Amino acid sequence: MATTNDIKNGTVLNLDGQLWNVIEFQHVKPGKGGAFVRTKLRNVLSGKVVDKTFNAGTKIDTATVDRRDYQYLYKDGADFVFMDTDTYDQITVPGETVGDAANFMLESQTILIALHDGSPLYVELPPSVVLEITYTEPGLQGDRSSAGTKPATVETGYEIQVPLFLETGTKVKVDTRDGSYLGRVND
Repeated sequence: MATTNDIKNGTVLNLDGQLWNVIEFQHVKPGKGGAFVRTKLRNVLSGKVVDKTFNAGTKIDTATVDRRDYQYLYKDGADFVFMDTDTYDQITVPGETVGDAANFMLESQTILIALHDGSPLYVELPPSVVLEITYTEPGLQGDRSSAGTKPATVETGYEIQVPLFLETGTKVKVDTRDGSYLGRVND
């Protein structure tokens, strides 16, 4: 068993049968009273964020989470199939587990998957990805980046907002956290 002294960012705790990922922690030693650890936890499955305080030295149950690189192969119905880049074993991850990450995944892309007891918990993408615009309305002469935005569909089928001057076939950098346009990528 671990204690509150072992808490670090990224540690996964098993609290009441649910897995919680530590986002932030702070050891507090007030002038009066006992020390304690203030944490901000994210539920691994639901994504809900809560604040929880532990008394210093309290025993906590940590969960072993294996984070490994997988290569995205293809979509199979509502599920996604990935391959372990070391062992070449394939795993199928349910669509609910992949969630919004599906909007930014391209075949053969390397993606980090967190596993607990062999079952996938969540999929972690890099902070940004480069995607090609497959359709957008043509820009007009004189359109500049400060004039506004228009919808554009990228190669994964996801729609983002881009500056008016961008055209179909342009590669763009997209933030995987909120789907925002970060800039044009020159080949």
